[in-house]
Amino acid sequence: MKVPGHVIKKQKRYWQLYLLALIPFTFVLLFNYMPMYGILLAFKDYSIKKGILGGRWAGLKYFRQLFSIPNFPLILRNTIVLSIESMIIGFPFPILLALSFNEIANKNIRKVLQTITFAPFFISTVVVVSIIFQMFSYRYGVVNSIIRALGGSAVNFPGIAGFFRPAYIFSGVWQGAGYSSILYIAALSAVDVSLYEAAAIDGASRLQKVLHVDIPCIAPTIIITLILNVGNILSIGFEKAYLMQNPVNYKYSEIIATYVYKTGIEQAQFSFATAVGLFNSVVNCIMLVLVNTIAGKISETSLF
Repeated sequence: MKVPGHVIKKQKRYWQLYLLALIPFTFVLLFNYMPMYGILLAFKDYSIKKGILGGRWAGLKYFRQLFSIPNFPLILRNTIVLSIESMIIGFPFPILLALSFNEIANKNIRKVLQTITFAPFFISTVVVVSIIFQMFSYRYGVVNSIIRALGGSAVNFPGIAGFFRPAYIFSGVWQGAGYSSILYIAALSAVDVSLYEAAAIDGASRLQKVLHVDIPCIAPTIIITLILNVGNILSIGFEKAYLMQNPVNYKYSEIIATYVYKTGIEQAQFSFATAVGLFNSVVNCIMLVLVNTIAGKISETSLF
């Protein structure tokens, strides 16, 4: 089928735009799709000498090995519990921050507060974990110094198994709430001013404006963010969990990401680690589609 001349001429007219779009397309192709070739490792006995295609086909061997691990239920439960607790506690904070900033009339004060809450995002995970250990140190930590000043006895917080989850979750809230609030601040900036004027005419208080104007207007953004968070329910980064892990809190801190790191990097079991990662991705994909479908039926807002 011959392409009409006017269509070719129109395409040539926008060649600069196609060239510009080629850059992100190439980036996605190289760094998102080409690495998927490595999924074959999960189904083969990988050998560095033979390469990915040269290894013997293993089928579902490494998936069966995964489900037969004695502590796999513990690892899966830790990952899900830590992710859900982080979501329940951490998800509302950026929304509350954005709503609070939106109510501050003085622009200079608002900018200063936004900078203060946004700054922790740039602190590396290693430094954050170091801050946690320094604050809760048994000998010279700030928390124990206060406890001693009040007449109490110092507590060895890192030596308490249950200390891991609260420290992990609340340090994450402190570090990421300000950055995550930017999305909601942008959504609030797009709210029609006439809605606030109509609410003021009706005698609405500040709280009523927030409940009946701000929240309904940013509800689609909240729903989309929630869908994405649920879609990453098993994708907890291993850095902070690995750095905070010790023999005492192992039963709480061993998650899928740390287990993959230990087996894949430290023990060089690349095929098994790939199988664990693939299992992680499949579960996340299923959760994403499920929650997206539910959200679309309930609120008519969804990703696709």
